Amino acid sequence: MESQNYKNHRKFYPPHHFIYLPLLIVLEVLGIWKIFNDEQNQLIWILFSIVIFLLLYLSIMVRQHYALGLQNRLVRLEFKQRYFEIFGQRSDEAEEKLRFDQIAALRFAYDDEFKELLYKALHEDISGNEIKKSIKNWRSDHQRI
Repeated sequence: MESQNYKNHRKFYPPHHFIYLPLLIVLEVLGIWKIFNDEQNQLIWILFSIVIFLLLYLSIMVRQHYALGLQNRLVRLEFKQRYFEIFGQRSDEAEEKLRFDQIAALRFAYDDEFKELLYKALHEDISGNEIKKSIKNWRSDHQRI
């Protein structure tokens, strides 16, 4: 497996991202095109397009909502545990000052960089993206979807 870094840390689920969603998009475009080019069956194509749009919308929202909601909770728990292991105290005060994108980005830093980047996040309010770009020794996470 390729070593993970800032440029390749995002994941895709091929059946969903490269087959199902593109197929729904093509069907939606076809349905909209047919609305204007098949006047005899215009109502059918309008209904077809509405159904395809709803399938597309639901497939994106439901999949993302549950998976990301759960993963976000786990990322926060991981931050709390790691903070406690490094500093020997609860992370409540620090966590309240951080945005989720900052907490999530800190996962990719090893402990020595974690301390430095946490300080910058708390005192300089650098974004999660800036935290990721600042990491010199990337700590891979191959389990987030």
